[in-house]
Amino acid sequence: MKRILDILIVILSAPVWIPALLVVALMVRLRIGTPVFFRQTRPGLQGKPFTLLKFRTMTDARDAAGELLPDSIRLTDFGRWLRTTSLDELPELLNVLAGEMSLVGPRPLLMEYLPLYSKDQQRRHEVRPGVTGLAQVSGRNAIDWDSRLRLDVSYVENRSLWLDLKILWLTLIAVSRRHGISAEGEATMPKFSGSVR
Repeated sequence: MKRILDILIVILSAPVWIPALLVVALMVRLRIGTPVFFRQTRPGLQGKPFTLLKFRTMTDARDAAGELLPDSIRLTDFGRWLRTTSLDELPELLNVLAGEMSLVGPRPLLMEYLPLYSKDQQRRHEVRPGVTGLAQVSGRNAIDWDSRLRLDVSYVENRSLWLDLKILWLTLIAVSRRHGISAEGEATMPKFSGSVR
């Protein structure tokens, strides 16, 4: 039922998000350059890797040694606007159509975090990752890692059609308010280094 709901919502809303996707793609091309999409391998259902699609929000600026500069420097003003409006996430709807993601579920994090999760935290991979999730409507990137991962596991344990619809509604409210886009002093969030067990 969840997969059917994902497909129905994405297809029925296509007249809205497809034109928006094309317009934002053109704006990224003009403001930041190519590639337009940011592609990164992330863990999906049962930790199986897939390629996450997002709009690019940063430059590839590097230091004299060829190392990428910090995110806070590479994040452009336009990229920051894309993030505050969550428009950078639009391409993930293609991941939903491909069956790699769901509209609602724990956000797909970095592959390098997999060995750092506690046994309980690993349960976040029992479901498809989501474009939005319980943690995103409970503070987004402004909450600490332990709280965020605890909310992910809570979603896995209590998932239901009603909870998904509630999270989708709360996501619209959270995006309109533009709160919790980043942790204090960070472009997004500090890297996860493991939890206190």
